Amino acid sequence: MSAKKLELETMSLDDLWSLHEEISGILSDRIKAEKNELEKRLAALGGGMAAWADSSSAGVSSTDKPRRKYPRVLPKYRNPQTSETWSGRGKRPRWLVAAMKSGRRIEEFRIGDASPKLRHRA
Repeated sequence: MSAKKLELETMSLDDLWSLHEEISGILSDRIKAEKNELEKRLAALGGGMAAWADSSSAGVSSTDKPRRKYPRVLPKYRNPQTSETWSGRGKRPRWLVAAMKSGRRIEEFRIGDASPKLRHRA
């Protein structure tokens, strides 16, 4: 391998450039031939990309039912400074995380002492 490397180092710039162009041409021809071969095999297996795309999109949702409606969730926690509320679902809001880091407890921000029955909407 070192002999070939030595030959490349002694070649002129024009010779190296022509070698580069020749190699690039051969590589592109081989890539095109390989791509054609793979496309032929794919067509023989399943009818090509169109058939594959149709089969993959058919599994998404055959019935277009509308999403069911969820009941409104009332807030459980309130920021006393800004009156921002949080229902207790999802990620904790920044104001609550900051307050808890400063040593306060989450129960301090709870809205009222009402039982869950009283907070349900009719």
